[in-house]
Amino acid sequence: MNARFLGVLLILLVALGGGALLVREEQVSRQPAGTGTLGQPLLKGLQASQVASIVIREPKAAITIARKDERWTIAERGGFPADVDKVRDFVVKAIALKVGQSEPIGEKDRARLLLDAGGTAIEFLGADGKPLARLTAGKKYFKTEPENPEKANGDGRYVALPGDEKRVIVVSDPLSLASTRSADWIGKAGFAAEKVKSMEVRFADRTGWKIDRSGDNADWKLAGARGDEKLDVTRANSASYTLSLIELADVAPADAKPADTGLDKPTVVSATTLDRLVYTLKLGKLSGDNYYASVTIAGEAKPEGKDAEERLKKINERLPREKALAGYVILIPKSKLEDILKKRSELLVKKEEKKK
Repeated sequence: MNARFLGVLLILLVALGGGALLVREEQVSRQPAGTGTLGQPLLKGLQASQVASIVIREPKAAITIARKDERWTIAERGGFPADVDKVRDFVVKAIALKVGQSEPIGEKDRARLLLDAGGTAIEFLGADGKPLARLTAGKKYFKTEPENPEKANGDGRYVALPGDEKRVIVVSDPLSLASTRSADWIGKAGFAAEKVKSMEVRFADRTGWKIDRSGDNADWKLAGARGDEKLDVTRANSASYTLSLIELADVAPADAKPADTGLDKPTVVSATTLDRLVYTLKLGKLSGDNYYASVTIAGEAKPEGKDAEERLKKINERLPREKALAGYVILIPKSKLEDILKKRSELLVKKEEKKK
């Protein structure tokens, strides 16, 4: 092999190498922006143990979920307990968020996807009040457009990070709990007035009724029954059983005024249980499908019978949480109170039924 041939071969190798490099650069230039971050954690370094509070802001509302001692509470609701499982789930999902897709974005698209001031700003803070991580959650992301985007869960969410406003990121979690509604965050457990012995309802117009019984399996009697009035036992059972499990729909703001909630002229429901506890439930105005309400619990539990010890244990487990409700104006679904809020005449057996 002579020197001339070697020189030609060397030139060909250089040319081929340069061409391959050029092709590679062109391929890289065609890849979507942010490909290098695909699959990377969205909120790098965020650790659940460091999160002391979560602040969520929308254009017209805000909510602060703060850790207090061993509990999570809602600051805007006077420290009302938040659902621990929901808080934990939200933090864990935030930590698990990965960059699924990333593209450059302009001002118009930012507004369209609600990644500007119209979006949902989420901030995780440490015990010192300093931000640990922040993001803005915009519209839900759908692989295929649903019939009703507002009600559909979504396949993910468009998000943006602070300092990187010209880039939109898609994550695979729709972040459904990124809400400023206290109803989405509170623990829904209310109170349970079990084994009611007597029950009285007094409406704001001073009408009402009272029923009582001598024991757990005894028949109900209507106080002040006149003439041929006969209590419908099924309706009496339904009314008393309603109080055996009352769940909450929401809790009102700490500064809610009695005149606004209707609790200045309430319907008062009093129930004494066979365990010697007295539940007093005051019901105010309707707010949508829920009644404003307050509840107080008096007395000391003293169950009787074979299972008395076991019942006392269960009552004492829930009673501190139930009594703590006294410091708040709560909201109870209207549907849960329909059997209680019947007029006296509606508790009676109808004349037609008597004849039958």
